[in-house]
Amino acid sequence: MNTHLQHILDIIDQIGSVTDEQKQALTSALKSAEKEMMVLNFKLDRTEKVKHTTSILLETTIEELDLKRKAIEESNLALEKSLTDLKAAQDQLIQQEKLASLGQLTAGIAHEIKNPLNFVNNFSDLSVELIEETKEELSAVSDQLSAEDREKVQEALVILKDVELNLRKIHEHGTRADSIVKSMLEHSRGSSGKMEPTDLNALVKEYVNLSFHGMRAGTNPINVDINLELDESIEDVPLVAEDFSRVILNLCNNGFDAMKDKLSAISDQDSASYKPKLTVRTHFENGEVVVEIEDNGIGIPEEMKDKIMQPFFTTKKGTEGTGLGLSITNDIIKAHGGQMDVYSQPGQTVFTIKLTT
Repeated sequence: MNTHLQHILDIIDQIGSVTDEQKQALTSALKSAEKEMMVLNFKLDRTEKVKHTTSILLETTIEELDLKRKAIEESNLALEKSLTDLKAAQDQLIQQEKLASLGQLTAGIAHEIKNPLNFVNNFSDLSVELIEETKEELSAVSDQLSAEDREKVQEALVILKDVELNLRKIHEHGTRADSIVKSMLEHSRGSSGKMEPTDLNALVKEYVNLSFHGMRAGTNPINVDINLELDESIEDVPLVAEDFSRVILNLCNNGFDAMKDKLSAISDQDSASYKPKLTVRTHFENGEVVVEIEDNGIGIPEEMKDKIMQPFFTTKKGTEGTGLGLSITNDIIKAHGGQMDVYSQPGQTVFTIKLTT
């Protein structure tokens, strides 16, 4: 019997006024109470064990659910990345298909235009020579004519001069049209289209130098300080080398033209202190390879920044630009799955190319 209940029974035995029947009834009641207490203790003990087991099961279930949640999150991230990669690949394929289709179209148009354009340029040039010969002949016989005829000859010479100016204008714009056609043909020139691991720094260095020497060999050469800041940690990058080399050439040529424009715009005194400089950088940024081409030329006017990527839009004067360089450059970079941004202010222009490796 429980110690406390036994103690109660001992006390009852010591009480003389309690009869044996009462003692027996009390003992029976205490024993019944002891049984009920034992049952309650058993139930409490079982309840505690159930609670403990349930707690362990809940913790295990929570851990399993947490692991499943993390697995689902990782799967979602993997799916999102796969979707992003698929979209990027789709955009890249669309851009390559666009370039291929545009190349076929421009090649057809350019070939159709080139022949009549050659006739326009050649015959306008020939006509200028014939007019010059005619003017020389008329001037030679002018002294042998009467005053009235000499006056008519002078009128004819004035007319011939106007015709000559018109022909020169035709030849000037025909030459520009010819350069546009050549650029279109260059745009349509097929390449393998296959990306292969390419030494980016070596390609950049080679074509920056090529652009510089081309500028020096052309008209109105200028002295330019070439500053190459190439990150040697950059390994081979997947590129269509033939296409990407045109990107470097186009952007460097634009930089040289901008510096020429600045030299033309400033006074002789300022030009003595102005030092043209082209800076080309490569580096990593947020898991991407970045190529920056910076010049300290005249800059791009604010109102033109949104237009410079449009085909046939050019800021160059006269027949100097075709307006296709930056458009082609931007298309090539998109076909590589990259993007190009431009920052410009007076005295500084930076073209930034970002490529995902």
